Amino acid sequence: MLFREKEGAVPNTLVLLAVSGGWLASFALMGSASAAANIAGVLLCTQAMVLAAYLVHEAAHYTLFARPAANQRVGEWVSFIAGSNYASFERIRHLHIRHHRDRADLVCFDFKGLMQRSPALRRALEILEWAYLPATEILMHLQVVWRPFFVPSQRPYRARVLAMLAVRGSLLLALTAWSPRALLLYALSYLMLLHVLNFFDAFHHTFEQFVVAPHEPLDLAGRDRHYEQDNTYTNLVSMRWPWLNLLTLNFGYHNAHHERAAAPWYRLPAVHRELYGPDNAAVMPLGALLATWHKNRVRRVHAEEYGVPVAGRLSPTSFVGTHGVSFLSVI
Repeated sequence: MLFREKEGAVPNTLVLLAVSGGWLASFALMGSASAAANIAGVLLCTQAMVLAAYLVHEAAHYTLFARPAANQRVGEWVSFIAGSNYASFERIRHLHIRHHRDRADLVCFDFKGLMQRSPALRRALEILEWAYLPATEILMHLQVVWRPFFVPSQRPYRARVLAMLAVRGSLLLALTAWSPRALLLYALSYLMLLHVLNFFDAFHHTFEQFVVAPHEPLDLAGRDRHYEQDNTYTNLVSMRWPWLNLLTLNFGYHNAHHERAAAPWYRLPAVHRELYGPDNAAVMPLGALLATWHKNRVRRVHAEEYGVPVAGRLSPTSFVGTHGVSFLSVI
């Protein structure tokens, strides 16, 4: 059997075809002379990359295919679409599984320490975030590219980075030669992707954050399953129209995902209803999340604490959120 579950054959095939075909088709639209086609291309490209990113997450949990090797191969492909392939799928998978096992937000790049050492960098990030440019997330992705050339422990990854720079650089040069407009709109789509990923990642948890080496053990220190659920939050695109949550591949059902990490994306709404019923207090209203995301966009750059959500609803002034915990960039 190719897929892990026979019920997953149709939904997984459809989403993989939609992501791959939509991403490729979006470039034709972005290169068109029609403004309407350009807008459609940006939206299509962004949506395809968002779904690709969440497919990386599914593959990391081996929920797509029966064999790990198949999950790995597809994980590499959708990681390429999402622009995160400078690190191997297995490196991404390893630290994400540690996030579940250690019940913590883990980073191997101490970007907050870097800001403390460089006030000018911190100020630049704050100004850019104020202007709604996802500078902190860009930094977290770029560090995967530059650290292998400056950090001795990262040198084994240098060959991969060079290979990906050559491949992606060649494709970008070809895109530029064909349509500079498409290149600029692709860059805009990528910025929108980072905004979407950060918006949801920022408010999934109030876990402790640790700077660790990839294989450095971490004491659980009381972070049991109750801690995990008490510090995990469900942020849905829509409670009234659940089908809209497919825009993020049901990733917003985060309490259900952490309770049953082996449940594939198409089962998470049912798992959520089974575990929490229709009135789960951990569900964060989208409007309130947008308000706090906007209000705390500068503070979030340097905040040491995630803030404290109010039980049953969100206080926009108290839940600051965080940066740098994306499963695509925590490398």
